[in-house]
Amino acid sequence: MPYRRLDSAKIIETVVRLRARIAERFPDSGLSRVCAEIEQVARETEARSAWIAEPKWWLRVLVGLVAAIALLGLAGALRSVQVRWEALDIGNLIQSAEAMTNELVLLVLAVLFLGRIEGRVKRRKALAALHELRALAHVVDMHQLTKDPETTANPQLQTASSPSRSLSRFELARYLDYASEMLAILGKVAALYAQHFDDEVVLDTVNEIESLTSNLSRKIWQKLTILETQRER
Repeated sequence: MPYRRLDSAKIIETVVRLRARIAERFPDSGLSRVCAEIEQVARETEARSAWIAEPKWWLRVLVGLVAAIALLGLAGALRSVQVRWEALDIGNLIQSAEAMTNELVLLVLAVLFLGRIEGRVKRRKALAALHELRALAHVVDMHQLTKDPETTANPQLQTASSPSRSLSRFELARYLDYASEMLAILGKVAALYAQHFDDEVVLDTVNEIESLTSNLSRKIWQKLTILETQRER
């Protein structure tokens, strides 16, 4: 079904259009450059998530070969054991069975460890990419941090050390709205990793980033509400 999965191409198309809108409204602005960075990350995410979704057959074959070699080695060791039944007592039997059980347990644990290598490699790649998205969300928040609607309505509140605020009320509203859209897109880009890789740690990180972008966007909408109230007055 086309509407049950996120389409990375559509997300990239949305970012491209948003970057064009920001560049037209605020040419050479820092927000425009950040949006261009988000576009680049979204394109990289398309390739990364596709890489994560694909099975790594070379790694699976390698793990299978190592496990087969270990099994053959264990079988050879067992075959080389010389058992003298006439000298065998219950103590020796228990000791031999315990040693054999320990060898089998270690072999099974080793095979399980090797079998999870593919998942760990994919997890490491996904978490590194998600860390970039988290950092970008904070960068977007830093750009809107000084956009205070109160000083737009009351410029006398500014001090000598206040940041320059040259945006009109309409321009400030558009700026904040663009920042909110960028945060929403970052959350959707992060969700692409959860869509292609069912890993508990990755899923928790994606949920964390979505919560972060939602909370940051909520702060922006509080400012937009203040601007709307000022306009009505």
